[in-house]
Amino acid sequence: MKVSLMITCLGDVFFPGVGIATVRLLRRLGVEVDFPQAQTCCGQPHFNSGYHHDARAIARHTIQAFAGDRLIVTPSGSCAAMVKLEYAKLFEDDLIWHGRAEDLAGRTHELSDFLVNVLKVEDVGARFSGKVTYHMACHLRGLGIQDEPLRLLQNVKDLQYVALERSDECCGFGGSFSVRYPQISGAMVRDKVDFIEKTGADVVVATDAGCLMNIAGCLHRRQSKVKAMHLAEILVPST
Repeated sequence: MKVSLMITCLGDVFFPGVGIATVRLLRRLGVEVDFPQAQTCCGQPHFNSGYHHDARAIARHTIQAFAGDRLIVTPSGSCAAMVKLEYAKLFEDDLIWHGRAEDLAGRTHELSDFLVNVLKVEDVGARFSGKVTYHMACHLRGLGIQDEPLRLLQNVKDLQYVALERSDECCGFGGSFSVRYPQISGAMVRDKVDFIEKTGADVVVATDAGCLMNIAGCLHRRQSKVKAMHLAEILVPST
């Protein structure tokens, strides 16, 4: 199988290791991965802030960058949700671009969705020694993804999973929400980190760079020993 990697802005700038881990993981599973060089932001910050004209221009660029028939895999439920749930809405009055947006949406998969529901793999041969808890990113619900990340984690050898209280509660990032409402966002992430530290876990796993950045930042400010990691970084099989 051949796929294209959608790396996402935050992944490119702050978490390049997540992109590397995703490629290593997919290749280990026999998937050929290419990287369209023309890709940029998916346009979600513009869309969420009400700049739909700008979001539409970025969506056109993204649709062109990923033209073809390959499936697209992204280690971000947030960006996957933008492409799958919002792109077609941006072009409701444009028959051609609406069709192209729907085509791209149908080919785009968040990483855990691709592994479990497309490749039909839950045990990727990974090994990770430590106590791990899991934060569910908000956008996974919109994509209909429920326990796929957990099923993958629970098949990692030597990993001790511990449940996180209110695991599906937002960490407070919300993209531009954290900038516009910093006090509310800060209170939300502090609550999230309280629950994370309460588990006694060594690592908290998430599937979105935005969640990781927000949670890791709060953990760092507290000088916590808990490490924030992306699901892909846990699932890369040991060599």
